[in-house]
This record gives sequence, structure tokens and C-alpha cells, in this order.
Amino acid sequence: MSEDPFIAHRSLLFTVAYEMLGSAADAEDVVQETWLRWAGLAEAERGEVREPRAYLVRIVTRLCLNRLRTLARRREEYVGEWLPEPVLTSPDVAEDVELAESVSIAMLAVLETLLPTERAVFVLREVFDVPYDEIAAALDKSPAAVRQIAARARKHVAARRPRMSVSRTEQQRVVERFLAAMTTGDVPGLLEVLAPDVLVVGDGGGLAPTIPKPVRGAAKLAPVMARFAELVPGATAYIVDLNGGIAARIDPGGENDTAISFVIEDGRITQMYAMRNPRKLERLDEVADLRR
Repeated sequence: MSEDPFIAHRSLLFTVAYEMLGSAADAEDVVQETWLRWAGLAEAERGEVREPRAYLVRIVTRLCLNRLRTLARRREEYVGEWLPEPVLTSPDVAEDVELAESVSIAMLAVLETLLPTERAVFVLREVFDVPYDEIAAALDKSPAAVRQIAARARKHVAARRPRMSVSRTEQQRVVERFLAAMTTGDVPGLLEVLAPDVLVVGDGGGLAPTIPKPVRGAAKLAPVMARFAELVPGATAYIVDLNGGIAARIDPGGENDTAISFVIEDGRITQMYAMRNPRKLERLDEVADLRR
């Protein structure tokens, strides 16, 4: 007996939804609703579906577009900066360089600046290589219109996407240097590993203290970071895999309090995303199965 198409493509469907929404919780909801719709088809109706993968992706896309409109209103009321919900990933994800880049916190933050339809088209076309006619069917638009949207979205993302060209080994080396300097109060060490114009963005969602708005500049940030042991006594900092890249977790003693994602260029950290909203850290005890 062949595997049910939904089960076979579940990881793909979750990955598509997560990239469109930037939220693992919302992506899970969309996947569950997709399952209900698929399971609700009569056996004869399922038999008429020639390409189950395309059919299921179409359902996910439409559900995501509906949810994006709701999320837009929710994020307008969000306290402070909004960052994507991080997910724990296996080293296997990093081996697919394009997938790893597309699910990085930095890229998901860029995708947030697209209009919902632009985001859907960009994700389906650029990440999952879905044919234009299938995207058109999912969006109820012509293939020509979808091509125009894709070109616009591609240009928008290209102007904002971070340059992620360092190897996994280099990522780990830089993050290890950063954590060592931060936890020992080594200001010169921090200045060596942080790019002069490093950007730090924090997300507490009004539920955890963090910087109220993005801060730029190593000279300004390094002295504060060097007070880590003083500000968070007893905390531990360690390396984890998040969103296809080397990241860090800070555990203040009993609770996982902060997840930090990095953008690294030329041996230095150029961007840091510190996620402290506890609701966004609830799923970091289970590896997400991301797949193209």
C-alpha cells in the first residue's frame, strides 16, 4: 500500500508554510488545516487529483495568504520589533545551502517586507522551484502576472538579503569566539569579532526585556555585551543549530531565555537577532523537519 500523499509531503508543506509565515506555530496550524481538507475528500475525489504534491501546496498557499492578512494586523499591534519564530534544525538542513539561506532568520526578516502575494510567489518559485503555471493556479492569477510579481519580489529581496557566503565551520568558529568573549567580559575580543557597524535586533514581544529598537555599532554594543556575567549571573551560553545555521542559546538557569541568530561576513558578525519572546521559544526542544 502506497504512502498517503499528505504524509509523504508533510515536511515540505510545513517548510512552505513556515517560510511564508515566519511562525512555526502558524505553519503547524496551516498544515493541520490542510490535512483536514485532504482527509475530507472522498476517495473518488482523491483519485481525480493527478498531482497530489501540487494540489497540497496549492491548499497551503491559499491558507497562508489568508493567515498573512490576519498576521499583518496582529503584528501592527506587536510590542517592539517583530522577529520570526526560530526553529531547531539538524545539520542536514545546512547541507542544502539554498534551503538553509531561505529559512535563516535574516532572510525571513527580509521576506516580512514583501506583500503577501509577493512573498508567496517568491517562496514558491525561488525556494521550491514551483512552475509558474502551478503558482498561477494557487493564486488565481495568470502565469504572466505571476512572472511580473516574481521579478518584482526578486528585485526587492536582492536589495535587502544578507550575504551568506561563509562555511559552517567558519560560522562556528566566529560564534565560539563571540561567546567566549561575551561570557568572559572581553571587550577587545568582542570588538575583534563584531563588525564595526554590527546591527543587533531584539524581540521580547512585551513579555521579556530587550532593546526597544535596533542598535548599530560595535563600540556601543561591546561594553554592554561584556557585562553578560554581571547582568545574567549563573547563565550559560552554548551553540545550537537554528534555521539552518550556527546560532546561540542563553539559558539563565532553568529556562531557555534567548536564542541568537547571526549573519557573518569576512570573519565578523554583521547582524544579530536576539529572540526573547518566550512564546517563540516554546518549540526549541524538538528538531523541525524542513525539506524541499
